[in-house]
This record gives sequence, C-alpha cells and structure tokens, in this order.
Amino acid sequence: MLTRQRAALLLPLALFLLVFFVAPLIWLLSLAVREAEVPRALPRTLSVLQGWQPGQVLPAAVFAGFATDLGEARAASTLADAARRLNYEVNGVRSTLMRAAREVSSAPAETVFGPEFFAAVDPTLASPAFFAAVQRAHGPVSEYYLLAALDLARNVQGRIEHVSQVNRIYIDVLLRTLGISASVMILCLLLGFPVALLLTQVPEKISDWLMILVLLPFWTSLLVRTAAWVVVLQREGIVNSLLMRLGAIAEPLTLIYNRTGVLIAMTHVLLPFMILPLYGVLKGIPPHYMRAAASLGARPVTAFFRVYLVMAAPGVVAGSLMVFILAMGYYITPALVGGGSDQMLSYFVYTYTTETGNWGLASALGLLMLVTTVALYTLAHKLSGGRALAMG
Repeated sequence: MLTRQRAALLLPLALFLLVFFVAPLIWLLSLAVREAEVPRALPRTLSVLQGWQPGQVLPAAVFAGFATDLGEARAASTLADAARRLNYEVNGVRSTLMRAAREVSSAPAETVFGPEFFAAVDPTLASPAFFAAVQRAHGPVSEYYLLAALDLARNVQGRIEHVSQVNRIYIDVLLRTLGISASVMILCLLLGFPVALLLTQVPEKISDWLMILVLLPFWTSLLVRTAAWVVVLQREGIVNSLLMRLGAIAEPLTLIYNRTGVLIAMTHVLLPFMILPLYGVLKGIPPHYMRAAASLGARPVTAFFRVYLVMAAPGVVAGSLMVFILAMGYYITPALVGGGSDQMLSYFVYTYTTETGNWGLASALGLLMLVTTVALYTLAHKLSGGRALAMG
C-alpha cells in the first residue's frame, strides 16, 4: 500500500518529464536519421531510380517522372523542403529546382520531358550525380546528417569518405568544445577547492556569509552576468584601467572576444557547481584523520595527498563532472564574450535550428554532443570506481 502511494506521488513528475522532456528530446534526436522531404516531393522519381546504380545510364523514364513530381510538388508546396535538403549535397540546386518546376508548369501539354529539357534549365538536373543525391535521400531513414556531423559524406559511388578540407568543421568544433569545457573544469577545481576547504575550517557564522557569496551568482541572470564581464574585460574596462594605473601594463590587454574572455566568464558562472559538491564531501571528512596521519610521521603535504584528497575524491569527481557537462552545452557566454574561433558546438545547433532551418544537422550535432557526454561520464564513472554516479 505504501509503495502504491509513493508511486502515485511520483506519477505527476513522471508524466511531466515524459511529456515535456523525454518525448520532445526523442522527437528532436529522431530528426538526425529521418528522411521525409525528398520522398514526399519526388515519389515517382525515386520509384524509377529503384535498382539504378551510380555509374549506369539513367533510366529513360526518370525524367518524365521527375517532371510530374516537380509540377505536383510545386502545387502542393512540398518542393521547397526537398530542394533545401538536396541543396546540402548538390550546391546551388535549390534555386535550380524551383526554376525547373516553373518551367515544367508553364510548358505546353505536348512537351517531351527528357534530359534535353532539364539540361536547358541547368545541366546539373540531367546529371547522374544529381539523381544519385536524390536516390540517397529516398528515406525513410538516412545516415546523411550523422555522417555530416562527423565531417563524412558518401561520394557518387556510395562510399563514405571525408569531406573536403574546407568543409571539415564539426570535429574541430567538438574538440574545441571539449578543450574549453576541460579548461573551465580545471580552473573551477583550482579555484573552488580552496574555497570549499575554507568553508569547512571557519566558524559557522563566517561560513554562512561565505556561502551566500558563493550562491550570489545564482540570484542574477546568466545574461546579466555575462554582459557584466563584457563591461569589466573590455579595453577601457575595470581590469585594464586598474592594471594600467598600477603600471603593470603599458597598453590595454585584449581580454574580450577571445578564448581568455570565454574561460574567465564561464569559470565565474560555473564555479558554484564545483564548490557545492566539494563542500558537501569535505564537510564530512573527520579532522582527526589528518592529525592521525601527522602523528604517524606523515608530512602535511603527504597527509593531504594520501589521506585528505583521497577522501575528497567523490566531491572532486562529482563537481568536475557537473561543471564539464554544463560547460559542454554552453551557448550564451561564448557567443557574447568569445570570438569566431571560440564558438562551441551548441552555437551551431542554435544556428541550424533558428537561422537556417537545418533541423536534421542540428539534431545530429545534438546527438553527437549527447553521445560524447554520456561516453565521458561513463569513463569517469568507471575510473572513479562508481563514485561519480554516487555523487552525481
């Protein structure tokens, strides 16, 4: 009976998470493998292309089916989505397809739609390479976006290969995201551990006031905090003015719109997420352990690393994981205080969802970020002997 009551209490939360978190997340991630635009707009073309292999002569009936599909897709307003999808693989074909649809719709009834007709509109529309791209988008699922997120693509023969050096960006962005997240994690650990240690050593009244200062950033909007760093770190900001007044520098330093500004601002924002788990663990370490180690002849440094730090490891692992995972998904702070070479993977997810409408690639990049985070969490969990999961 008690178990049923507990289940009933958890039911609203479970339903809320299912409806507003799990279901939208699954739907978004499914866009990385769904292929619906081209099958919806060009069904006859895909039917004729069944069994056709790149390198073979195009079937004669493909152009008549292609013309019929263009006319019907234009009337049903489904051509624009298919044209945008094909434009990802065949550069410039979006406007060409729209023009071809207009030509087909305005052509006389006796017009023979063959390769000559489409070659007159644009030679690309009569090429095997274009129809190979159409065939690869036959659906209902496709690995195109997943391959693109890994800087891979299928060539005309269908083999997977690396994209051109100019278009290889996402793996570099992923490595940059991991590097920035790791740097912020290390900075938060170096700055947060002494603060957490101090909180356990001072009297309770002082500890309460210090904890208020630690939690103070949570009471301020993330956007406001990031904008404040723009003011503080700019060339005429407080930091440069103070350093020049002290004679430490002869001219203002470039502290904003670069990696330095990103690391400073993100470390400030995420520092409480390191201090709180550390404080929770350090507070539970009995102080007499260090005294016992000293009484057995251990030097303070040896006792710290061999006794205290070992017992503090769960807090270190939990705080580091929390900071690292949160840093992986950051967008606002790098966008405001970073330069073009400091944008993280979340920036591209935002761009593809709100500006270009490439939901498939945005979903694939989000899935790449999710898989990377889960893999790193699993690795940290194993290396910590299960303490990452226990403290997380």
